[in-house]
Amino acid sequence: MKAPATAPWTKPLATARLVLADGTVLEGFGLGAEGSAVGEVCFNTAMTGYEEILTDPSYAGQIITFTFPHIGNVGTNEEDIETVNMAAATGARGIIVQAPITGPANHRSTRHLDAWLKARGIVGLCGIDTRALTALIREKGMPNAVIAHAPGGKFDIDALKREAKAWPGIDGMDLVPDVTTAQAYSWDESVWTLGEGYGRQTRPKYRVVAIDYGVKRNILRLLAAAGCSVTVVPATMPAAEILALKPDGVFLSNGPGDPAETGVYSAPVIRSLLERRVPVFGICLGHQMMALAVGAKTVKMHQGHHGANHPVMDFTTGKVEIVSMNHGFAVDASTLPAHAKETHRSLFDGSNCGVALTDRPAFSVQHHPEASPGPQDSHYLFQRFVGMMEAAKAPA
Repeated sequence: MKAPATAPWTKPLATARLVLADGTVLEGFGLGAEGSAVGEVCFNTAMTGYEEILTDPSYAGQIITFTFPHIGNVGTNEEDIETVNMAAATGARGIIVQAPITGPANHRSTRHLDAWLKARGIVGLCGIDTRALTALIREKGMPNAVIAHAPGGKFDIDALKREAKAWPGIDGMDLVPDVTTAQAYSWDESVWTLGEGYGRQTRPKYRVVAIDYGVKRNILRLLAAAGCSVTVVPATMPAAEILALKPDGVFLSNGPGDPAETGVYSAPVIRSLLERRVPVFGICLGHQMMALAVGAKTVKMHQGHHGANHPVMDFTTGKVEIVSMNHGFAVDASTLPAHAKETHRSLFDGSNCGVALTDRPAFSVQHHPEASPGPQDSHYLFQRFVGMMEAAKAPA
């Protein structure tokens, strides 16, 4: 997607707007779907993986500003989509990039990013100073905004300002119902290999129930690769129904929205599972759900963590991992009970990134070990979960 070609003395027609809740209006050039979308604007510092980011259900309700300027240069394909629920609402609401999208240059590409965005109904714009927007977010926090794309360049700015100002924001919003599965299903696809594609788990040793708050495909693949037969269930499934599946372990997935709102119905379920001493492993929102289940609290972050270059200290190994992050809320470590030990901490801002219970076989992490930025610094966590299930199955 290129900005319109014009004579040097003519200003190009701005076909997109980003209208912030405080009334700020930024002009750019539209890409992707026509129309408008309202959401919270965050920034992501990853240099690769934009398709996975845009289809991560954890970004529901958000408009992503990419700080890396050349987004789209490897195109898109059908293998890197992260959402399982293919509804357009299960990913980002909008995309903001600095440079126009160039033609794809990758042997795996099957579609230009602009065409892919149109097909998924994602509104985008390019041509604004993303560094300035990122600096604004760092200073003032993640703003609510409307992103709009009209090829004719005509916008009702006053109406867009009213919409941006009226949107209540993610704080206090439960978005899990928009992204969770409606019914249980089985998963056996495992990891991808060059020249072979994705494998299948044909000899699983463990039965895992994955509670879907907005689960990513690659999490399910790594569980399968670790020897698990996975059953994905809706976020609202009662504990009795989960236990009736006789799981060796329960996985708590990532997801969007305010964890305190989702925790109203999920925390009691997790408490019941913990009381039965079922091994539990949580990632991202699942981490926050486990913390809420044991009595801790979560807080809204100023700018959130969104990127693939975040250093995290694992106190259980003494090693620093480079991890992928995507969260706008965090567990308040000062509210953790005595039997919940902090295992991981962000070296950027000191926020909590991991918890393990000392009296139950359960642990969780805030970051995304399946996203592989290290590239495999955190894959051991899946083996840790397997080890926990193995220990639970061993004769007393």
